[in-house]
Amino acid sequence: MSIVDDMERFLEERLDEFLKDHPYLELQILEDKLRDQEMGTLRLIQDLKREEKQHQGAILATAEEVQRWHGRVSKAKQAGRQDLMQAAQEREAALLRQGNQQWGQMELTRQRLQQTQTLFQQIQRRRQEVKAKIQAQKTTPQPEGSAGWYQPRPTPGADPLEDQFRQWEIEADLQDLKRRMGQ
Repeated sequence: MSIVDDMERFLEERLDEFLKDHPYLELQILEDKLRDQEMGTLRLIQDLKREEKQHQGAILATAEEVQRWHGRVSKAKQAGRQDLMQAAQEREAALLRQGNQQWGQMELTRQRLQQTQTLFQQIQRRRQEVKAKIQAQKTTPQPEGSAGWYQPRPTPGADPLEDQFRQWEIEADLQDLKRRMGQ
């Protein structure tokens, strides 16, 4: 192993130990990752909805072309132009095949959209669960002598300035941890 690999393993082990000693940070990091996943999934949903509308527009345009060529088939047949009628029928059939392919693509997009919406709901539920755990950890007093720097102790008439500083320090520690993790 190289020195870099040894150093990387050492840092990962220290980070794991740090997170075990500070479960609040671990939950906060998880919540951040879930928030990022939620936003990415939401962007994907928007993209898929746009794609679905594009497919619908293409299908409508193809349907109009099919109607136009169907009318031309009828005109050529009435005029006794078998050569034009045959060519128009071939064009109409090709457009119908194209429309069927477009319909299939739209259905695949709809399925992906439905799956992505389901995933989005699952991510939202998981994030709410993590938020609830974070809130429960903030309000649950830690046993005396427990390890960890985050030990909220609800006191009657708590100092709002103290609470603001505590929150600011927690956020600063989290940002520092993220920076050290290379995120």
